[in-house]
Amino acid sequence: QVQLVESGGGLVQPGGSLRLSCSASGFAFDYYPMGWFRQVPGKEREGVSCISGNDGSTYYTDSVKGRFTISRDNAKKTLYLQMDNLQPEDTAIYYCAADVNFYYCAGLPQTSWGQGAQVTVSP
Repeated sequence: QVQLVESGGGLVQPGGSLRLSCSASGFAFDYYPMGWFRQVPGKEREGVSCISGNDGSTYYTDSVKGRFTISRDNAKKTLYLQMDNLQPEDTAIYYCAADVNFYYCAGLPQTSWGQGAQVTVSP
């Protein structure tokens, strides 16, 4: 079955950096568009960044453009999110997702989700 395991979350000061990793198994990783989503209590889950499965095209929500970089290593079946210049408003649980709508960076009924990784940005 599909398994997505996130790692790399933690506590960082404003202006700092973190790199999230998502190790995937149980499906043809290189075929599917993948994404990173985040959620804070009381708010809907939002698409942060997505990457296509064929040509590596990327999407970023406006608030993270120029600060976050999504990438994938198909040989290692791993998805990454490099987060630089982190700000308190980036504090959230970050979820890795497989088989997403790349054009809108949104979940689909068949999207698989990881368990989430907490990212906290605080002085």
